[in-house]
Amino acid sequence: MPSLKELLAQKEALDREIENTKKLARSEAIAKVRDLMVEFGLTSKDLGTKTRMKRSARPGAKVPVKYRNAATGDAWSGRGLRPNWLKAALAAGRKIDDFAV
Repeated sequence: MPSLKELLAQKEALDREIENTKKLARSEAIAKVRDLMVEFGLTSKDLGTKTRMKRSARPGAKVPVKYRNAATGDAWSGRGLRPNWLKAALAAGRKIDDFAV
């Protein structure tokens, strides 16, 4: 009976082989699709795929500031967790509307 160490080594080797096989199959599929597109004069638009993302859906797109601390210049877009400066000000009794831009 193989040891745990040997079985884990076999598993790692199989995982690597599976990953390499997936990559090879994917690249072959892409090549076939490209060949068919060239053969029939197809574009991605013909396939019904969206090639462009909306401006607001772009990763890293800037979001306008909704709240600003006038004393320090710190700003928050209103998305994600509240920043510590805003949490502290709200805990001190200020209202979020005091910081609205």
